[in-house]
Amino acid sequence: MASSDAPRELTLRALLLGSALGICFAASSVYLGLKVGLTVSASIPIAVLSITAFRKLGRSSTLENNIVQTTGSAGESIAAGVAFTLPSLLLMGFELDLLRTTLIALIGGVLGVLMMIPLRRGLIVRERDRLPYPEGTACAQVLLAGERGGVAARTVFAGLGSGAGFALLGGLGRFWGDVASWSFARVLPGGSFAIETNPALLGVGYVVGTRIALVMLAGGVLSYLVMIPAIHIFGPGLTSPLIGAGAVPVQAMTPGQVRNAFLLYVGAGAVATGGLVTLLRTLPTIWRAFREGVVNVGAAGATRERTDRDLPIRLAVGGSLALGVAIALAPPLGIDAPTAALVVLFGFFFVTVSSRITGEIGSSSNPVSGMTVATLLATCLLFVAAGRTGVSYKEMALATAALVCVAAANAGTTSQDLKTGYLVGATPRAQQLALLVGVTTSALAIGWILVALDRAATTYVATDHPAFRASAASVAAAPPDALAFASARTEFRGESWRVLMVREPTEGVAVGRYLVGDDDRIAFRVDPGVCGTEPEQRGPDGRVEKVVTKFDAPKAQLFRLIIDGVLGGALPWGLVLLGVAIAIVMELCGVSSLPFAVGVYIPLPTTAAIALGGVVRRVVERRSAAAQTEADSSPGTLFSSGLVAGGALAGLAVALLQGIDVDVAGADGVLHPVPLVAHYGLALAPRILGEQAATALAANATWSVVPMLALAIALGVVALRARRPTAPARRGD
Repeated sequence: MASSDAPRELTLRALLLGSALGICFAASSVYLGLKVGLTVSASIPIAVLSITAFRKLGRSSTLENNIVQTTGSAGESIAAGVAFTLPSLLLMGFELDLLRTTLIALIGGVLGVLMMIPLRRGLIVRERDRLPYPEGTACAQVLLAGERGGVAARTVFAGLGSGAGFALLGGLGRFWGDVASWSFARVLPGGSFAIETNPALLGVGYVVGTRIALVMLAGGVLSYLVMIPAIHIFGPGLTSPLIGAGAVPVQAMTPGQVRNAFLLYVGAGAVATGGLVTLLRTLPTIWRAFREGVVNVGAAGATRERTDRDLPIRLAVGGSLALGVAIALAPPLGIDAPTAALVVLFGFFFVTVSSRITGEIGSSSNPVSGMTVATLLATCLLFVAAGRTGVSYKEMALATAALVCVAAANAGTTSQDLKTGYLVGATPRAQQLALLVGVTTSALAIGWILVALDRAATTYVATDHPAFRASAASVAAAPPDALAFASARTEFRGESWRVLMVREPTEGVAVGRYLVGDDDRIAFRVDPGVCGTEPEQRGPDGRVEKVVTKFDAPKAQLFRLIIDGVLGGALPWGLVLLGVAIAIVMELCGVSSLPFAVGVYIPLPTTAAIALGGVVRRVVERRSAAAQTEADSSPGTLFSSGLVAGGALAGLAVALLQGIDVDVAGADGVLHPVPLVAHYGLALAPRILGEQAATALAANATWSVVPMLALAIALGVVALRARRPTAPARRGD
């Protein structure tokens, strides 16, 4: 495409389709970010879906398809930044407010786009030979290969349908269990192994690669086959009040309960150390990226060529400063003017860094979490130096880090999109406008998705604190911001309750949210769907009335740990330092500590499913002669991307449906909450096979793991299909 042409590019239908696909992939990214602290690039799947959709609607140009993937890809990066950081609010006793979540997603995303405008010429054009931007180059290959794009689209659709169908049959239909587990308690007290039957995790394992997947599995094995059995052997009578285990002795705990009571802090310490090690290791690259990026600001001067036409620099500078003012003036964010200035300063620094590192090693390896750790540490240390250590400053520090995290994540994705555009001859100005549209539409959806997932998986646990009265007087007399009532009441079991937010341990009441009756007594602890630990909700008679799947959000645990450690000083340091030592041992052994630490933290069933995907990729790589440059757009990766999207979207739907109750009158005429899935018979297996047979099948580990293995084999078959390498396209100077 000649640089002087005016092709069909920034069209309304491209923006609409890109926004719709962006919201879908943003939803799946929120789900994955909360589930395992990982996301996968959405650019290539969106590109091939766009090619297919426009073929059905009529002719389209490569540049129009590029606008679709540019618009849609913004959602994935913003979702990652939000899902990694904001759940920390729940761990610190704050509400996951919809307006605040939306504002952080929107402002952070726009900052990432605006701050990349003056950097494009220097990083994308001048250093085109030094910075390959691998995902951007692979996406350009797909866009430029017409017939191959159609084959790729069918592969993505096949993966999407397979992932969604598998997740619905298992999670909603109950034809097999969510987790296949085996206990070794007879020979190894507390020892167990399990794998989650989740197609999205299988796809994630294939995409991230064998090395990372198996290192994560090693961390899970250490937790479930070493540390949990060691706790059972050396301390069978030990109890822990850390995470709601109460007075239950270790010998009576399940492996999951031991993990919740002890290993969460060990894993958090390991993750924090892994993040810091990653940051220290990349400091030279970060400094070089910042220095060279600043030097390249506005390089090459103004130009009239379409393919080198950006939005005005004054819009980038003025818009960034205006957003800084908006951050300071927005009450939901709780950020004052000096801290808003830090957001803009750290934002520009790490946007520059993120763009350059993405150009060198790709989006999947971009250490955005390390940059967020650096921002959070620097902010907390500055707060401590200024004497700002109250509860409210914890919230402010997290909001600061969240904005920078979203901006840095979106800058990396923006850079990949601009690289794709450079290779296919797109107009940078059109892409930048499309990115702003994609940021806006995705941000409006991401906040709702995050809040909805949390509420759907929230459970209420009966608790009693007879010595504490949550009266208005006691709340007012507490230290500033330590206790507060939520602005709205909550309906539960036909009664209206006040919601008490405990942000500092008070009279034996741990940090969290609680339902308080009219007698000022705490009746229930609100266990959040995100970062919660109690998947079962019991009725007044003690019987289980609701079972949900919680989201662990490992990155959120890391950020909460840093905030509490620096600003609060209230941590179980023995367990945390044990995690620190584990991470150091891994580094001394030459193993990257961060993925290992994430494996220690998240449940073994999750890491085992990811590892299965990694094993499939190892088999494929040994049998396939495909070129390395084909990896990001190969059938296996495209099918895995479909598995991730389909499995995550179906998992999102199942999670929301399982969290909805309907009031049904019992034999006594009293209304009782009944899960919507059970009331309307959406679980097909019990209807077809009978409740007893369906329950037995779901509990059978061997039966449950067979469909997962079959899906893994199908992934391997698709990945081994013959491919013809396509040389990367490159536009002339």
